[in-house]
Amino acid sequence: AVRFSSGGLRFVKGAGFLVRGLAQVSMNLTDFEQTPIARVFEFVKREAARYGVAAVSSEIVGLIPKKALEDAAEWFLQVENFDSSLILENRLSAVISGKKTVGGLCAGVEPFIEQLAAATAVPGGGSASAAAGAMAAALGHMVASMSRGKKSYLEYESQLSEAIARLAHLREELKAAIDADAESYKAVVQAYKSAKESKNGEAAIDLALHGATNVPLAVAEKSREVGKILESLKAVTNPKMASDLSVGVALARAGVEGALANVEINLASLTDQQFISEVRAKTAALAR
Repeated sequence: AVRFSSGGLRFVKGAGFLVRGLAQVSMNLTDFEQTPIARVFEFVKREAARYGVAAVSSEIVGLIPKKALEDAAEWFLQVENFDSSLILENRLSAVISGKKTVGGLCAGVEPFIEQLAAATAVPGGGSASAAAGAMAAALGHMVASMSRGKKSYLEYESQLSEAIARLAHLREELKAAIDADAESYKAVVQAYKSAKESKNGEAAIDLALHGATNVPLAVAEKSREVGKILESLKAVTNPKMASDLSVGVALARAGVEGALANVEINLASLTDQQFISEVRAKTAALAR
């Protein structure tokens, strides 16, 4: 009844054994984020209780991801607004590795904001649009994560898990686009410089402009998807976090509009009419 193949929980493989006179349920979780360890453990306990027995203990065979244990701790302790950065070792590791800075939240975003403010062409609006989309995905991920596993939202468990997984993927792609947009602009500048000394200068410029157009186009598409996911979460998450979703939707919209503006700027310099037509068809759909 526990393993998925027998009608139980998804991403759970299992078998029963008799060990030291006790019934043992051995399981392999193929995706602990979709089906958390704590939920499986509670499921086994409830099944055992139906037969008048209690779970004596549990054990881990082999290695386990740290996040899996953090999720289990959050589940059983019912910690409000839990974040893995609250764990001392995680915070120290992040600071040492350079992923976090000492000095609060402002210190984490200040370098990027100051780079935007600098009198240089990059990073610019394209990178800012990608960052807006990434922040939107992050807010949606937070809201969905704080509702998943809660008794009031168990009926939406599958939808929340799918949203969390997809938003995590989109967040990473949009984060990568922050640098990709800046690099694509640099490639265009370099192509124009090299064109003066090359027979294939125009072709090189056109190729660079294609790349500089595709990056913000992808940002617009991903930000649009983020916005749709966040809209769908409004009905299945804690209403007290509605403002977080509203901010996320606004950021996603900014990501779309900002990215599309960058697409248009690049299209104005292109001569490939077929490419322009194809992109314009996509931007028209995204703008609706």
